[in-house]
Amino acid sequence: MRLRGWMMLGAAMALAGCQGEVAAPDPAPAATSTASAASAATDNPDTAIAGRAVRVLAFGDSLFAGYGLTSPDLAYPARLEAALRADGHDVKVTNAGVSGDTTAAGRQRLAFTLDSQPAPPDLVLLELGGNDLLRGLPPEQTRANLAAMLGELEKRGIPAVLMSLQAPPNYGATWQNQFDALYPALAKEHGATLVPFVTQAVFANPALLQADRVHPTAKGVEALVSATSDAVAEALPQPDGPDRL
Repeated sequence: MRLRGWMMLGAAMALAGCQGEVAAPDPAPAATSTASAASAATDNPDTAIAGRAVRVLAFGDSLFAGYGLTSPDLAYPARLEAALRADGHDVKVTNAGVSGDTTAAGRQRLAFTLDSQPAPPDLVLLELGGNDLLRGLPPEQTRANLAAMLGELEKRGIPAVLMSLQAPPNYGATWQNQFDALYPALAKEHGATLVPFVTQAVFANPALLQADRVHPTAKGVEALVSATSDAVAEALPQPDGPDRL
């Protein structure tokens, strides 16, 4: 099933590469609050949680931005927040996904995005590298950019969850091995929590992908949340300050 999924992804990437970088029709803002999802969870007595919220910043590309979905409330950050709150975690997830972002673009905007938050996030979800693959950028460049972002988070004392990807076989064994190895290595070097192959839950199932065969449908997003929410929950720091809202 994994090979079949990668064959589909490879074909989609080849098509996207011929057409240029995949981008949303309307660029997403640098950071969009998922307050509506949080409000819905709070209105439900089964998901309402007393106490101070842990701030999570979802920093990534179209996978976080919600490319092709009908509402921001269907994007991964909003659905992740709802799932975590349903499991008893008092969190507020801010969506800082920008469709089409490479790791270089993410590196350029990370500090500004962090500085623009009302308060420093307690945890950052870092999800970038897919557009590097689409552009055929060298794995060492992807690695350097991700390392710089993880270093920036370390400098600020912000823990990170690194969402990893894997290169499809049509990129060649050498490229594939270099790309696949960079995420585990970086997570180990920078003490980040690693979520292996974040999109594996959808690539092998066409029913969970949009027509471009790259971006998940709303059901695909739910599958991603189910596959990753436990790892995110384990990485959540405990609220320890009175200034959290």
